[in-house]
Amino acid sequence: MSRPSLSSPSALPGDPPGGRRALTVWGIGVSVYFVAVIFRTSLGVAGLDAADRFHVSASALSTFSILQLLVYAGMQIPVGLLVDRLGTKKVLTLGVVLFTAGQIGFALAPSYGMALASRALLGCGDAMTFISVLRLGTRWFPARRGPLIAQFAGLAGMAGNLVSTLVLARLLHGVGWTAAFAGSSVAGLVVLVLTLLFLKDHPDGHEPEPFPHQGAAYVRRQIAASWREPGTRLGLWVHFTTQFPAMVFLLLWGLPFLVEAQGLSRATAGDLLTLVVLSNMVVGLVYGQIVARHHAARLPLALGTVLATAAVWATTLVYPGEHAPMWLLIVLCAVLGACGPASMLGFDFARPANPPERQGTASGITNMGGFVTSMTTLLAVGVLLDLTNDNYRIAFSAVFVLQALGLTQIFRLRARAARRERERLVASRVETVHVPA
Repeated sequence: MSRPSLSSPSALPGDPPGGRRALTVWGIGVSVYFVAVIFRTSLGVAGLDAADRFHVSASALSTFSILQLLVYAGMQIPVGLLVDRLGTKKVLTLGVVLFTAGQIGFALAPSYGMALASRALLGCGDAMTFISVLRLGTRWFPARRGPLIAQFAGLAGMAGNLVSTLVLARLLHGVGWTAAFAGSSVAGLVVLVLTLLFLKDHPDGHEPEPFPHQGAAYVRRQIAASWREPGTRLGLWVHFTTQFPAMVFLLLWGLPFLVEAQGLSRATAGDLLTLVVLSNMVVGLVYGQIVARHHAARLPLALGTVLATAAVWATTLVYPGEHAPMWLLIVLCAVLGACGPASMLGFDFARPANPPERQGTASGITNMGGFVTSMTTLLAVGVLLDLTNDNYRIAFSAVFVLQALGLTQIFRLRARAARRERERLVASRVETVHVPA
């Protein structure tokens, strides 16, 4: 028996029209996410400086990112529910206030404990951005544009990572810790003003239908209904399996690995981190175009990215000699750049599996995947480095364990998700035929 195919979704009655106004409003939302990623990844270029500033070990240093991601992951479902209930503008506004306060607090923190609290606050605000931007896209653009819109949102995030890698790193070593982090927080104030003045939840004439909200019962129904959909769970596991290798590399451990384990200068290591980001941006554009034209390409792209990442990581870690050659490190960073775009494919499984009133909740469930894996890997690498006297080959082997777990779940769910999506597509076409002229 042939496997069910995942066809491209058709335009539905009442789809928003898109256009310049949509691009302007969505662009404001994306700018918020852009700034949030700058703040989120700022520790990636300051890891060694943070260890010196707060006098902490590798595992204690990893706690910064782990706590930030723990808050982020834990907030995903609550944020999804808030977006479904309150709308994008209110949630994004609160997010900007929190992550800007967290960045300022991190700049001024006099102790390790205060710095941890600031990163937790930053993670809480950051958690409110991406799901809100995805919801904004579904409210302002036709459904067929969903995959491309999601990839462009991810592209904006990578642009924020690029700014963190290139600009913040230079500021940090030019003007010092406090001035660099406090100065960057001005960007948060700018996007806060833009959000308050110009952001709108949906275009005129496309207001969502009223949906009853009944306290805890509503929360349980939203989560349970989203989770019952195989597409939501498949989206979570795709995100879980694809995102974390690059996230761990960029967020904290890439720079120490390249400098301490591979013997590179900070400048050269920074160039390789930049390559990850640039590769991500290019691959994101390619993946978005492919999936917009060929919806069935989602799973092959995701699986291919996981297998390529595992193969290059393994080659780098087992390469004979004290250091891997530069060409191999370049290939590693270029392949890691595909992880972010591949993780965006998880939302392309969850989106068609859920109606508009559950999009925020379903996106929150999906978005938990990669951040839970990243948090777990960050902790595992830090602990293993302390236990093995900074043996990065052993520490980074944790990547393969989580990739294997994710792949087993993807293969388990793929047929059910495909079947269910095909049924929904047929039902939507039937409804379209019977819509009165």
